[in-house]
Amino acid sequence: MSHIHPDLSAPPPLPAGALRVMALGGLGEVGRNMTVFEFDGKLLVVDCGVLFPEEHHPGVDLILPDFSPIRDRLDDVVGIVLTHGHEDHIGGVPYLLRERDDIPLAGSRLTLALVEPKLKEHRLKSPVVHTVAEGERLTLGPFDLEFVAVNHSIPDALAVAITTPAGVVLHTGDFKMDQLPLDGRITDLRAFARLGEAGVDLFLTDSTNADVPGFTVAERNITPAIDAVFSSSSGKIIVASFASHIHRVQQVLDAAAKHGRKVVYVGRSMVRNMQIARELGYLNVPDGVIADKVGNVPPNKLVLMSTGSQGEPMAALSRIANNSHPEVRIESGDTVLLASSLIPGNENAIYRVIDGLTALGARVVHKGNALVHVSGHASAGELLYCYNVVRPTNVMPVHGEVRHLVANGELAKATGVPNVILADVGFTVDLIDGHAEVTGTVECGYVYVDGSTVGDISDSLIKDRRILRDEGFITIVTVIDASTGKIISGPEIHARGIAEDDSVFDEVRPRIIEALEDALAEGVHDAVQLQQVTRRVLGSFVGRKLRRRPMIIPLILEA
Repeated sequence: MSHIHPDLSAPPPLPAGALRVMALGGLGEVGRNMTVFEFDGKLLVVDCGVLFPEEHHPGVDLILPDFSPIRDRLDDVVGIVLTHGHEDHIGGVPYLLRERDDIPLAGSRLTLALVEPKLKEHRLKSPVVHTVAEGERLTLGPFDLEFVAVNHSIPDALAVAITTPAGVVLHTGDFKMDQLPLDGRITDLRAFARLGEAGVDLFLTDSTNADVPGFTVAERNITPAIDAVFSSSSGKIIVASFASHIHRVQQVLDAAAKHGRKVVYVGRSMVRNMQIARELGYLNVPDGVIADKVGNVPPNKLVLMSTGSQGEPMAALSRIANNSHPEVRIESGDTVLLASSLIPGNENAIYRVIDGLTALGARVVHKGNALVHVSGHASAGELLYCYNVVRPTNVMPVHGEVRHLVANGELAKATGVPNVILADVGFTVDLIDGHAEVTGTVECGYVYVDGSTVGDISDSLIKDRRILRDEGFITIVTVIDASTGKIISGPEIHARGIAEDDSVFDEVRPRIIEALEDALAEGVHDAVQLQQVTRRVLGSFVGRKLRRRPMIIPLILEA
């Protein structure tokens, strides 16, 4: 198995007749999925998603794939293929189209419908759109595409087989093998087998649950647990889920109708997505079950279908837990159902929300204490089954953190796959004469979205924000006579975010004056150099005395 290579250089020119695969996100992480395929000078993009920030990304709204490796070649992009409508696969599309707004899009009917309002939000015109379904084919440049039905936690998900003269690549997208799906649409293993019989040269497989043994539980198995929550609840019920989880919303609507309750959607994305799903026929809403306003329904008849299942600070559920939501208040007897999994990195935020809701008197039901959610990703047993059906020549695990990629690679190896490649974001993998190998790497980092700012937020700025949040900051102002080079005022030292009073700095003030006077006597008059002297002395004192490393902002003023 080919492991990650930290010493790679830039990739060589792509040989004639070869196919290059380059992931700009989605490897070593759960999110930001984007894979670029290159053949004969043309590029095909599969998915373009976002990664949601964690606690160590203060102030960041979204994290995008880095488009810089293809920015100079956007005219060579023949299309963007979208496997399904989750944010980690479509959320970055508007940002890529802002750089070239006429790149064709291809995807299923629901997926493209979920993309459309994003383009409107960014005031982008709709590009050429190819609406495709399972069993259909589409040619974009030198890429012949065949779409295959797969089952996932959102309807209309697709795998895509990409054929070029270099060979056949099968990209699963996100998938599982639920044999009794709520919508009756199963993963088309017959198509997988047919492609495998013809020969799959490179198999890109979803790795998210590769380290989970067995098979993923069927969606319909959680219906009894949801029904039990409704049966045992005397107050209002708040169900938090992903705004794109149409199957879960369908189960909640059915349970509400059965128990004589009304459902109110809470959260802009929830309202928008469920309206789209209903209009396209993916959501069957029982008559009279939807209400417009919370205040129009008695608490014991009310169900709130809410966003915020991952503890997002500005989402509806977090505001409810903080008692800051304008319409919803938790009361004794209320039940909160977290119908979602814990995305890695969000655990602390989710448990804070659970604690906040519990403190307000709610009963919180979640995956840890009831079967109220099942994963949308294939477990190890399903992946083994796929490898045995497809029998690919090369496998490249995708969509997962490092442990998931490694576990998936071991599964492929166990079934006898001749060549397994573990890649990282920015790696180039070339398929030449039926053999795939890592050939180089391109510079590829995080691109942060902060309000209206895209890409101008650096890692050093994020580090500064973390220091300000965790350690506080100190300002120190000194005034120097420009003509004599003598200190005439200060240093004045003020701290914020530090428990100690400013008087704690009385001890170090003489040392700072001494260090500045020594520097001035040696002919140092440059303000930047004098600020460095100040920062060095004060920083040493604070580290030793207070055991802290705050941001220090020295100012040298001339009078």
